[in-house]
Amino acid sequence: MEVQATVAVRRMGWLGGVSAGSLVLALAMPSIAAAQAAQIPNSVSPGTPAQVDPSPAQTAVVPQGQTVDQAATTAPQTAPETVQAEGETAEIIVTGFRKSLDAALNVKRQSVAAVDAIVAEDIAKFPDQNLAESLQRIPGISIQRDAGEGRAITVRGLGAQFTRVRVNGMETVATSTDGASSNRDRAFDFNVFASELFNSIVVHKTAEASLDEGSLGAVVDLNTGNPLGGKTGFTAVGSAQASYNDLSKNTGPRLAGLLSWKSADGSFGVAASAAYSKTNNFELGNNTVRWAQAPFDSVNGTRCYTTQNRGGVYVPSTACTAAALAFHPRIPRYGSVRHERERLGITGSVQWSPSDATKVSIDGLYSRFKETREEKWGEVLLRSNERSIDLSNYTIDSNNNLIKATLNDAWVRTEHYLRKSQTEFYQIGGSWDQDVTDKLRFTLMGGISKSDATIPVETTFVFDDRDAQGYSYDYTDMKSPKLTFGTSVTDPANFQLAEIRDRPSETVNKFRTAQLRTEWDVTEGFQIKAGGLYRKFTFDTQGFSRDAVVCPNAGGRDVVLGTLTCSPNTLFGPTAVYGFPAGNLGEIFNLGKAGQPAGTTTSFLIPNIDASAAYTGLYNRPATVLVGDTRSVSEQVTGGYTEFDVKGDILGLRYAANAGIRYVHTKQRSTGLSSATVAGVTVNTPATVERTYDDWLPAINVALFPAEDVIIRGAIAKVLTRPSLGSLTPGGSVDGFNYRVTFGNPQLDPFRATAFDISAEWYFAPQSIFSVALFKKNVESFPVSATRSGTFASTGLPLSVIPASSPAAGAPEGQLWQITSPINGTGASLKGAEISLQTTFRFLPGFLRNFGALANATFVDSSAGYSQGGPATTIVTPAGTLGALPNTTRSATLYGLSKRAYNGTLYYEDAKFSARGSISYRSPYIDGASATGNLFEGYGATTNVDASMRYKLTPALEVSLEGTNLTDNYRSRYVDLDANRNYENNHFGRTFLVGARFKM
Repeated sequence: MEVQATVAVRRMGWLGGVSAGSLVLALAMPSIAAAQAAQIPNSVSPGTPAQVDPSPAQTAVVPQGQTVDQAATTAPQTAPETVQAEGETAEIIVTGFRKSLDAALNVKRQSVAAVDAIVAEDIAKFPDQNLAESLQRIPGISIQRDAGEGRAITVRGLGAQFTRVRVNGMETVATSTDGASSNRDRAFDFNVFASELFNSIVVHKTAEASLDEGSLGAVVDLNTGNPLGGKTGFTAVGSAQASYNDLSKNTGPRLAGLLSWKSADGSFGVAASAAYSKTNNFELGNNTVRWAQAPFDSVNGTRCYTTQNRGGVYVPSTACTAAALAFHPRIPRYGSVRHERERLGITGSVQWSPSDATKVSIDGLYSRFKETREEKWGEVLLRSNERSIDLSNYTIDSNNNLIKATLNDAWVRTEHYLRKSQTEFYQIGGSWDQDVTDKLRFTLMGGISKSDATIPVETTFVFDDRDAQGYSYDYTDMKSPKLTFGTSVTDPANFQLAEIRDRPSETVNKFRTAQLRTEWDVTEGFQIKAGGLYRKFTFDTQGFSRDAVVCPNAGGRDVVLGTLTCSPNTLFGPTAVYGFPAGNLGEIFNLGKAGQPAGTTTSFLIPNIDASAAYTGLYNRPATVLVGDTRSVSEQVTGGYTEFDVKGDILGLRYAANAGIRYVHTKQRSTGLSSATVAGVTVNTPATVERTYDDWLPAINVALFPAEDVIIRGAIAKVLTRPSLGSLTPGGSVDGFNYRVTFGNPQLDPFRATAFDISAEWYFAPQSIFSVALFKKNVESFPVSATRSGTFASTGLPLSVIPASSPAAGAPEGQLWQITSPINGTGASLKGAEISLQTTFRFLPGFLRNFGALANATFVDSSAGYSQGGPATTIVTPAGTLGALPNTTRSATLYGLSKRAYNGTLYYEDAKFSARGSISYRSPYIDGASATGNLFEGYGATTNVDASMRYKLTPALEVSLEGTNLTDNYRSRYVDLDANRNYENNHFGRTFLVGARFKM
């Protein structure tokens, strides 16, 4: 299959010709459409209000000439299976998972553009525990997991920022504070929402003039239920599950319910749903926080400087230089991350349809996602402390990695981190659908949404032992290193409380949307669509710091309580004072099953958060503004579209097509902080840059029907994604841990591309399809980072913006800085293929007829040019610091792009029992630029296995058992594309859910 896909990708050159031919054909269609309109089902157009359930089919109809497919129904059989007479058509009631497959295929089949859909099996019953995890079953979609569950998606190789998400028809952004860092970009965090709140997801893979712009990847519609689409009268659904994780040994509840009512005449309906879940799971593993180069104090007894530990002049030698230019782990460590999560979601909908010509809908959605993230680490801080460390018994491998060593005078450190975060999401929207005549109709819709992600507490306390002896590490097995501490790491007498940190922050996204969409049926088979839009997006983030190094200066009083007399920084050994005695400020941390080999140290004394906060008065300290984390962007978009939809036949060949153009005017306002120090006082002044730009986005989609069960599609479109929010700030950010400064560029152009698509679909049986799709995107404008090495003074920034707890605060010119700013690049290319098969096993005898399968494979390749700081190649004498990181230009794939992805599901379903098993594979991918001389960083391949079983005790009550991540897959992260150095390797355990569900 892989060879076939490779051949298919190489034939992407056909795409332009085929699609261009489709364009000519479509432009000729209006003139001949009136002659003979084909009987093609009306599609759910992208402009259709979200309140129209995209899963209209509750039954499956057997095509003429086929017999009844008893395997396709889960309704109880009261009579022996019968065979229809030839040519008869039978209607089969399809329920359960098969019904959801049927409904999803109807959405795909009836659309002119390329779409895929996932539909809930029943009201408030989505087929996966997480929306992102459901989406990964769709061809071309991969997900990025956090804490073991899906968070963001990649569509056809394009990362999360290239995908637009609409909730009930309105574009929005949901930003969570989960993960190692907060999402402060355009990416949509699917983990904010409980999956039970939604009944369908529709993914638009090709652009249309009537479809919202902003995506190079896809537009994803998340749809809550609509009461007028349900049954008459009262409906109640409830479910309760208990989730258990075998790594944390914790159990949590998962509850969901729905109430709806529809009047007898079908003119009025109201519905409300709610979902709640709480989990408390662990993530265990190791981490290096990247690898770096740096000179050591001595190497195998050879002194590298004329004075020990600090100062002096570098003495070049083969051993010292080789060790300095080799890459070593910056912070080798094992640790635990606890994720305590709580989700609450509520939806409400009111619909009124006084006549067939009028429908008014009001929809609301509220979601609250709370997380407590607690990290515990036992580590050695090589980072920026190599100058005082004696290196011995070391090994340098063929990739220039210092993979094994013994360290004396090492900085042993234990950390305890606590973050409390909450995301609240609100959306309220309304629509008015009106048939003015039988040929003219309009939809007026509008609404607002807000995502407020707050971090009131982000605290770290640090214990240090800065003269530890006999520490050794061994990364011969990169994913499972052996880390052994030579001195006691559980004795409070060896530790001092050396650093305190707290970084509260808040990120707020708001959308205001108003749209008018009209449709005019000019003649049979020819329709004109036109509309106007107004959309305003605001992004506002601010960050603060209470960080402090207890003894930052060479002697004098500590800066936290003023009660310590600190030692000069030239003093090393057990008598040095650089923090408060650990005393009774600590607690013991035992690692657990983190994949560590025998001999690894697994028990540590770490700071106790409550005791350390009370002792230091951390939360009473005044907070300073973090310049790089305080910025805002406002975008006001106005425009409109015109689209021509046609269907008919030419010489017996049926077709459907749409062609049109979308115009958008973007008014952008970017604000950041500019810092300056005057008379010793730092003043932060807002700097604002405004700009406007216009885009004309033509699009065409063509569907040809050479046979009743075959569809051939082609599409060409101009598409865009607006620049990354973090890149638009006029200010800059300072990373004093990696000696890196990043400036924004509010004049960046959007990502603009021309997209080509062609596909063939064969609907060869009920709930069945075989399809092949080829796609290509030529990205004309692609912002890239430009990097140079320089002194901190050359940036023009004041020293006060360097984080107080970072190594650079005490030595701002201790090494050259990497200074990075985004610029408009020369573009990139992407091409790929999707292959998908979905089928039932109705041809098998007996119970085997109740089996079915879904499988898909995606192959993507891309090329883009990047500029980064590569490895240092020299040691600067006499100071003995690293030379400049040479600017290196490298061609690689787009960030977030996996070259291969596979998904497969085998299911069984009869009248009472159903079971599914799924496997998803994603190949390695680059996640972004790296630092400290490494070229790129990213994630290794992942394989996830999930399964579920359900049994109907009665028609209204069923019980279920589900399991996710059944193989306990590890998440492996690497740094440097060529050397593949360990960044982290963590696992999250298996999760099992048992529960029951009723419907009345």
